[in-house]
Amino acid sequence: MTGGPGAVLVMGEALIDLVPSAQEARTHLAQPGGAPANVAAGLAGLGTPSWYAGALGGDGFARTIEERLVSAGAELGLCVRSPLPTALAVADPGPEGTGYHFHLQDTATFRIQDRSSEVGRFGAVYVGGLAAVVEPAAEAVAATARAGARESVLVVDPNVREDRTLDPEAAAERLRELCALAHVVKASDEDLVHLWPDTDPDETCRILAGEGRLVVLTRGARGSTAYTRTGEPVSVPAVPVDVVNTIGAGDAFMAGVLSWLVGIGAHRSGGASTLPRERAEAMLRFASQVAASVVAQSGTEPSVLNRA
Repeated sequence: MTGGPGAVLVMGEALIDLVPSAQEARTHLAQPGGAPANVAAGLAGLGTPSWYAGALGGDGFARTIEERLVSAGAELGLCVRSPLPTALAVADPGPEGTGYHFHLQDTATFRIQDRSSEVGRFGAVYVGGLAAVVEPAAEAVAATARAGARESVLVVDPNVREDRTLDPEAAAERLRELCALAHVVKASDEDLVHLWPDTDPDETCRILAGEGRLVVLTRGARGSTAYTRTGEPVSVPAVPVDVVNTIGAGDAFMAGVLSWLVGIGAHRSGGASTLPRERAEAMLRFASQVAASVVAQSGTEPSVLNRA
């Protein structure tokens, strides 16, 4: 078992997205997904060592997910194995973005184990997504996040999802607690509206950053903004691109942010919360390019870019 200051522990779900086919009506294509799995694969593809601490099932979908993670270069030594089936997310693309209908219960996907004892071996720990709010994974994620906040650098992407099987208030409370623990928070404007509905997303970011965090806000085609404890917010526009697919773009952006921070050591000793303006801008531009490389193609794999 290895890790190191340049490695990231990624905890959360790996599932299958069922995406409508552009070629055949009434046909859905199965592609590996789950925000944490996307981040783990994205980090590895960008050259940042990532260890995926999730759970894989005993069906063909799980084998597809495993092949995807391994081919990207992610390590699976902390991944739980189960004979149960893989969770499914049925994508419903629309003009306002992609919605999902989930099949989550009695699956291997959320049989995740507490990895608190492992976090000290990693430079950063990422949590978020469905596993943060779906039991039995949610408590394991929370415990690992608490340890990550003490012993490493905790990175949280709430990645809010709504589903009939989820209690929205309980889920929101869990995600707010994770954001409160985090050293780095990346969230979309929609995430923040769900979590803090009575506060403008910009003000929410300023509050979180003022408490000693780096906060990165994404607004889709309207670009992104970084908030630090010590400076004024820094914004960059989205990279212009012919949109083919938006699924996984936010996860690719997250992988870009985290890869950039770890690559230059800016995540250590509170450095993320005090990034100077020019470095915050460079980080956002890199992450935007990574996200654009996903949006411009089918699938969720970012292109390999040079962090410099």
